Amino acid sequence: MKHFIKSIAKVFASLLLWSTTISNADACTSFLIGKKASADGSAFITYNQDDYGMFGRLNYLPAGKHAAGTMRKIIDGDTNHYHGEIPEAHYTYAVMGYINEHQVGITETTFGGRSELADTNGIIDYVSLMTIALQRSRTAREAIEVMTSLVQKYGYASEGESFSIADPNEVWIMEMIGKGPQEKGAVWVAVRIPDDCIACHANQSRIHQFNLHDKKNVIYSKDVISFARKRGYFSGKDAEFSFADAYAPADFSAIRYCETRVWSFYNKWVEGMDKYLDYVDGKHIGKAAPMPLYFKPKQLLSLHDVMNSMRDHYEGTPFDITKDAGAGPYNAPYRPTPLAWEYNGKKYFNERPISTQQTAGTYVIQLRNYLPNAIGGIVWYGNDDPNMIAYTPIYCSASQAPACYAPKEANDVTFSWNSAFWVENWVSNMTYPRYSQLYPSVKAAQQELEQAYSNQQAEVENKAKLLLAQDPARAKAYLTDYSIQCANQMMQRWKKLGEYLIVKYNDQAIKPEKDGKFELTPDGLGKAVERPGFDENYRKTIVKETGDKYLVP
Repeated sequence: MKHFIKSIAKVFASLLLWSTTISNADACTSFLIGKKASADGSAFITYNQDDYGMFGRLNYLPAGKHAAGTMRKIIDGDTNHYHGEIPEAHYTYAVMGYINEHQVGITETTFGGRSELADTNGIIDYVSLMTIALQRSRTAREAIEVMTSLVQKYGYASEGESFSIADPNEVWIMEMIGKGPQEKGAVWVAVRIPDDCIACHANQSRIHQFNLHDKKNVIYSKDVISFARKRGYFSGKDAEFSFADAYAPADFSAIRYCETRVWSFYNKWVEGMDKYLDYVDGKHIGKAAPMPLYFKPKQLLSLHDVMNSMRDHYEGTPFDITKDAGAGPYNAPYRPTPLAWEYNGKKYFNERPISTQQTAGTYVIQLRNYLPNAIGGIVWYGNDDPNMIAYTPIYCSASQAPACYAPKEANDVTFSWNSAFWVENWVSNMTYPRYSQLYPSVKAAQQELEQAYSNQQAEVENKAKLLLAQDPARAKAYLTDYSIQCANQMMQRWKKLGEYLIVKYNDQAIKPEKDGKFELTPDGLGKAVERPGFDENYRKTIVKETGDKYLVP
């Protein structure tokens, strides 16, 4: 009995740690890829967990058995406030990040929606909702049922959310918003993404009109339309109802900061996206038609296609931010926040790309129905801006998160060389100010690691299958060790990368290399450094700004 009580205490401690380390990720991006839209039959969902000041970590929750009458504390994942308690399930599944042992994955982006619909009396916040669903579900449909039943019974304590919910066979997007403090529950709609299609959401509601009669692929709360009528949000025919228009009417920021990210993902993989430029520039609200919820891609997407799409900064599009003065002398695809700013009484804005410096954790969740669950589900994880990290594989059957992704001694104000978050941020923050010079070295290290993981994946998984047939515990231990090994390999490589960058580019100069080694003089010292100065375009910018101020007489 004492052992059982200690086990329960450990689970509650894990849940508290989970909730206190997931901050308000209200500016995120998520892709959804059906199993027939991928090159190898994988289903994918992704998540850039973006929030300034957030300390990212990969959390692991072990499976557990709970005695009848056990209650679960609900701690808000954003505010750390105690909301109340609900009965715990008799058995809960193991969860690694945002995937469970049955290859069910859930990610989110917050769209907010109508502020009056926030329920201050609700118990279940969106982080708790995701966590509980992962702990109680064996399929995506089960997760939808768990999530919607919980908010119906206990109330929904968050703003409007878009959820990506997937298993190896089905990928769904579900959007949900509360009913305000006077009514318990939520209104919601879930749409299955066709297997041969891709979708995306990025902090703006994406479900407009939906098929009210397709019970197989569309599920919704019975009052999703009638509640909108009652509140005066909609007055047309049922078939004309748009969830997004009723519950999250778009303004300029919702389009330009959010829907443009969705467009940029589609623009990589879908023909003819130029016709939506008037919509996503945000200046034609109500005049330009919104994008469909999903598209069939022009080619099948590989794992690396998905990863690289997470690194997008609008390159090569009308929203490219590397071509103007804001990019600085080194063509950086990053801008300081806030997104909106003023000058001489006028308001301006910065573009908000998919890949952004405030990412605390980035996830590519791979789900494969042709492999046993223990092997088929992977969280490809990085602890910073996806453009600045190498994704490492963490199998869903792993019995612990790599220590570098869940450091005990580090947090948002405590640096540690054992923390992937701080090591990766150390490298990226050296790179941002001199992006065009330093980033090629970061990209080379990124590709080196990701290609190595890709090359050894088949061998690792074949060995895991043999072990699984002999002894499932040995197979899970093997995949745990391999996941940790990959994370440790990344840490070693990233520390070496940081050391290389500080030596190579010290004091805004460049030390010459030959055959991958720094060139030395006969006495063993470094050869004279190169001093390239500004490139031609930025020299032009300086002269245009300063005129003859720096002209040599």
